[in-house]
Amino acid sequence: MQSLWKILTVAPLFLLLSLQSSASPANDDQSRPSLSNAHTCVGCVLVVSVIEQLAQVHNSTVQASMERLCSYLPEKLFLKTTCYLVIDKFGSDIIKLLSADMNADVVCHTLEFCKQNTGQPLCHLYPLPKETWKFTLQKARQIVKKSPILKYSRSGSDICSLPVLAKICQKIKLAIEQSVPFKDVDSDKYSVFPTLRGYHWRGRDCNDSDESVYPGRRPNNWDVHQDSNCNGIWGVDPKDGVPYEKKFCEGSQPRGIILLGDSAGAHFHISPEWITVSQMSLNSFINLPTALTNELDWPQLSGATGFLDSTVGIKEKSIYLRLWKRNHCNHRDYQNISRNGASSRNLKKFIESLSRNKTLDYPTIVIYAMIGNDVCSGKSDPVPAMTTPEKLYSNVMQTLKHLNSHLPNGSHVILYGLPDGTFLWDNLHNRYHPLGQLNKDVTYAQLYSFLNCLQVSPCHGWMSSNKTLRTLTSERAEQLSNTLKKIAASEKFTNFNLFYMDFAFHEIIQEWQKRGGQPWQLIEPVDGFHPNERNSILLKGILMTSQTLDNQEWTQLTSWIKGNLTCDSRTREWLCCCWRIISGKRCSSSGPKSWERRIRSTPRLNRCLETKAGTEPLRSTHPWGAQGGRGLGKLIPQTLWGLPRHRPKGLFFSSIFAKCLSLNEEHIWTTVQCCVLLGSVTLPLFLK
Repeated sequence: MQSLWKILTVAPLFLLLSLQSSASPANDDQSRPSLSNAHTCVGCVLVVSVIEQLAQVHNSTVQASMERLCSYLPEKLFLKTTCYLVIDKFGSDIIKLLSADMNADVVCHTLEFCKQNTGQPLCHLYPLPKETWKFTLQKARQIVKKSPILKYSRSGSDICSLPVLAKICQKIKLAIEQSVPFKDVDSDKYSVFPTLRGYHWRGRDCNDSDESVYPGRRPNNWDVHQDSNCNGIWGVDPKDGVPYEKKFCEGSQPRGIILLGDSAGAHFHISPEWITVSQMSLNSFINLPTALTNELDWPQLSGATGFLDSTVGIKEKSIYLRLWKRNHCNHRDYQNISRNGASSRNLKKFIESLSRNKTLDYPTIVIYAMIGNDVCSGKSDPVPAMTTPEKLYSNVMQTLKHLNSHLPNGSHVILYGLPDGTFLWDNLHNRYHPLGQLNKDVTYAQLYSFLNCLQVSPCHGWMSSNKTLRTLTSERAEQLSNTLKKIAASEKFTNFNLFYMDFAFHEIIQEWQKRGGQPWQLIEPVDGFHPNERNSILLKGILMTSQTLDNQEWTQLTSWIKGNLTCDSRTREWLCCCWRIISGKRCSSSGPKSWERRIRSTPRLNRCLETKAGTEPLRSTHPWGAQGGRGLGKLIPQTLWGLPRHRPKGLFFSSIFAKCLSLNEEHIWTTVQCCVLLGSVTLPLFLK
């Protein structure tokens, strides 16, 4: 039975490994409680609290509430089985203690999941009992007998020391520490497996047996025979013998997106439904196995590399989805090289996991977003552990030199500044935490104090009642941001342009308030620290409209990501001129004035301009514009009906759309109509 217990605990192994590499950066302070013990204490208090509240909400016994909790858990990773096994071992003691009106803090100290080390303060989440703590703990210990399993838990044995789990433990730890896929047959750093650093973190491999096939590379011989860059475009058009990759992607300037970040960039998230009993159901824990095998991160929903639609109703898209919308040739070209606890100090340990070849791959946009851990730690005195401006300068320059030696020419790097985290205490300290909403007994101030006491707080400096400490933390963050700004202004590199952008938290708050939201709704509700999904996506949206840098390179970069037309060829100048007129602007220097006269003289474009200017109502709310015919023909825009007559001989519609699809914009129906109309008439003139 003891061996079965050890084997079945492989499920919590994922959680423990995730927590050990969580938002709190590692350090060597021997005065601190063991990180694993501290995280175990937090986990115990959370679970016992949920059990107690389930019994309260459903008016049931503690035994029934424990069984209810286990029934909610999925079978994957043996989570349900492990839960029932834990009940079998600890259930009777928990029942006795909760029946004696002992709170979760007392229960976990009695069962020795929480320990008060000599000379250390007593760490507790709930208010202390009316009787003295020493007396209450002695009383609790008299109620229960020592659980046999505690002998194993106190023995210091490591679950990963078991031969059956040693290899898998080592491989999982390696995947987390080095930020490389757990399952990667051809060792090209891309995987067909979603979690454990798989395609939730970087584009999905389309051939895991060939290391030369991966997202983001330039096509091999225009992908005539296979899809070498995994964007789904390969083969040859039988009509004209032109490879599809060449037809659709040549000249469209494909770009990837790479994020070098911390837990915020990885989108660290603990679902409130996991601890809020009033919302708990069979559906609450469906995503728990995925979360555990992703280190409690959700990169597939992050503001930089997320490829799934927002789960919180935000219309803005991630930077990757913006790039993909602009140009489908960018399909799967994303990498989230983020890690819980990452900072400028330890980035060098896993930056090698970045996959980019200077000669074989497309240029990319790299976002450096170490926004917290250079000033944040869980230490009781966090100030000495903060990164100095001089050390940050050295660390960032080392990172930039590494990028310059790996990124293809024409890439871009954006340095994010650090936020002012005083927002956290100011807006959350007196609000009830999800765990305290039922009985109004746990505020964020109490949570912060509990985590700080255990020295596992993601940021003691900002999550503190000490105003002086919060101010010192913000001052150091500002100093580090100024250092990043200085680097961006003074340093030049051969393979990429370098930019700086402030962490525009105040702008995010203002935008959210305009939409009727409250500032506290931008923070993860369970940990009370990380930016949530709304915050992350809004921040990336502000990047697209940022006026931080009023120079040509920044304007070109943001316009390029947003999908605005880039007039870098004579063909595109004509199309750009069309778009500028539709947008109420003049062609300016993008083309001769004769072009403007010729474009404005086009009857169908005049109708388009009239509609754009509001002089004529839209005939249809369909995204493709006005009614064009009968039946299914009504779904076709009017501008397409005349194309069979006006299309120049020998020009295929596919080649017209190839140019247009790489130049789309939010008002896609207008752009496509304009592109198709003008392309069918004029493209041959400029492609000769």
